[in-house]
Amino acid sequence: MARPYRPGPQQFVFAVGDGNDHQVTVSDPQEAYVAFSAFFRDRDSDTYTISDEPAGQSLVLMPGQGVISRITGADRPRSEYLRVDRANRYLPSAMLFFENGYAGLDHFGQWFSDLADLDASPETRGAARAATFTTEAAAIEEVGRIWGDSGIVDPSDQYYVFFDSHDADDDRAERAELLQLIAFLGIERVDAPAGAARGEVWTRTDARLDAEFARWS
Repeated sequence: MARPYRPGPQQFVFAVGDGNDHQVTVSDPQEAYVAFSAFFRDRDSDTYTISDEPAGQSLVLMPGQGVISRITGADRPRSEYLRVDRANRYLPSAMLFFENGYAGLDHFGQWFSDLADLDASPETRGAARAATFTTEAAAIEEVGRIWGDSGIVDPSDQYYVFFDSHDADDDRAERAELLQLIAFLGIERVDAPAGAARGEVWTRTDARLDAEFARWS
């Protein structure tokens, strides 16, 4: 059961730019998610906006561009942008926003402050994202985020498998980021075994990552 808002209830405004904004008053994030899911599925729009006006925060889903934007700060807004490669990412991002607002999406993917950065190739975006992590602690946390989305530990307990069962055309930006981060951390990459999916990345286990991955299990 979803944790109720405290204080509650809470109000959100859903919009698609046609002037027919939909305001909801909800007692918890799950109720907000159900209301927005119905709003999202009942409309065919390039842009959907969720606004938490008292908090000065918004989430903008742009299926027409394959982009999600999050915005905070009513007086001096700060925006970040995320390229979305799979259609099933939009509604989970809304749930995270309903749970913890702008900060709830910190670990959802590769956020960039400039929309133009999303036009770069996935490999360029991944390398640019990796370069922003300049300490071991930050790099380990980011590797944990990537692993938490699609990673497993091999049954032998000797290897981590990132992008388990994924094709090479999936997650190209995050794969490029991961490869740069594991090189920065000095983690050994190994060849995937015969029969593994082409997009998988295998590395040897590392005590530093064991502790971080426990947070994502």
